[in-house]
Amino acid sequence: MNKVVSSIKEAVRLAGVKDGMTVSFHHHLRNGDYVLNMVMEAIAELGIKNLTVNASSVFDAHEPLIGHIKNGVVTGLEANYIGGVVGRAISHGVLDKPVTFRTHGGRPAAIESGEAHIDVAFIAAPTSDTMGNCTGKYGKAACGSMGYAFADAMNADKVVVITDHLVPYPLTDFSISEIYVDYVVQVESIGNPAGIVSGTTKITRDPVGLVMAQYAAKVIENSGLLKDGMSFQTGAGGATLAAAKYLKDIMLKKNIKGSYGLGGITSYMVDMLNAGCFEALLDVQCFDLGAVESIRTNPRHREVTATHYASPNAKSSAVDSLDVVLLGATQIDTDFNVNVHTDSNGYIMGGSGGHSDTAAGAKLAMIIAPLTRARLSIVTDHVLTVSTPGSTIDVLVTQRGIAVNPARAELRDQLKAAGLPIVEIGELKRIAEELTGKPQPIHLGSKTVANVIYRDGTLLDTIKSVD
Repeated sequence: MNKVVSSIKEAVRLAGVKDGMTVSFHHHLRNGDYVLNMVMEAIAELGIKNLTVNASSVFDAHEPLIGHIKNGVVTGLEANYIGGVVGRAISHGVLDKPVTFRTHGGRPAAIESGEAHIDVAFIAAPTSDTMGNCTGKYGKAACGSMGYAFADAMNADKVVVITDHLVPYPLTDFSISEIYVDYVVQVESIGNPAGIVSGTTKITRDPVGLVMAQYAAKVIENSGLLKDGMSFQTGAGGATLAAAKYLKDIMLKKNIKGSYGLGGITSYMVDMLNAGCFEALLDVQCFDLGAVESIRTNPRHREVTATHYASPNAKSSAVDSLDVVLLGATQIDTDFNVNVHTDSNGYIMGGSGGHSDTAAGAKLAMIIAPLTRARLSIVTDHVLTVSTPGSTIDVLVTQRGIAVNPARAELRDQLKAAGLPIVEIGELKRIAEELTGKPQPIHLGSKTVANVIYRDGTLLDTIKSVD
């Protein structure tokens, strides 16, 4: 026996996809993913309407979703991140019902509790056997960790694995087990593996970015947290990766051995593991092909589920033990609230992902961002959208100075004593506006196009339409 069926369309029929249901997808192939578009095209051809798409993230490659929304195939959308192409259409009100934005930890919590029920999950699997044991570590579209897909596979009513590398049973080094899988479909290609690279996974060479990175590394060095057993997460942006490089140099010089690196893993984190800076990497998503190779070959580079990574409903998760996280921002206000959902004009072009999860868990949550971007100050009186509450943000690092949350007075004193350029966040706003002028007020529409749900399930903010 095996679970292999002839086509995606047959799997859709056998799984019982009907009007009004919720179908789900994961995003480990990122902007190289073909599966979401292939499945939605098959669903549309079968005449099925009024579906909710619950995707852990939506990228520009998923632009065909806009057409499915306009045609009534998709009437609901839930995601942790939405890229600028689909986000712009959402901001213009293409979807009648507001998008539900969750966090990388809040999504599995909502799925596991039944709040976000999934009727049929479609799992893009770079390798699968004929019974549905599957992994992202092998195959021509290898993406590494499949951490965001586990909650879908384990809780959906029906699960369809879609692969372009079908192997005989049993696949021994599997991630998701056959016990959750109903059907397997083999296709020519599930995606372009080069597309898993975010496009920002390179250390910046910009002098401004390098100044910020040096400041960030010195903040960590003087925070009291840089000691044996330290845990660390950084994003994939150029300045945060440069900060990780400077941190690596400090750790090697001082012979400091950290415990684990966390999150979406890049080759730079792999380098830190191999250099002895950490005992392990806990990987919910590989950001580049070097990380994919590492998770395939190094047993200290471990795949973790999104629940293990960041769920607030788990008995514990990795973010709860996190010491330091480096994060970015579109805007930050004088109360340290951070926006990563919209640009400065209010258009959706991102999402919390693990931003607010890690900020809530880490002992030191640091924003690294240039003081001005596109001739606008990133520091505002009020962010357009609250993605991460200011109560969970400790430090803002810019090239013109470092602001520390007033709630962390002891940390501020430590950093000032170390000779770092500490300024009030209001002063950073003043400096920026001297350079750029005061921004014109943004006039948004009255329609709510998205609800931002905090990691604990409460409504954090709403996003309005852009007229």
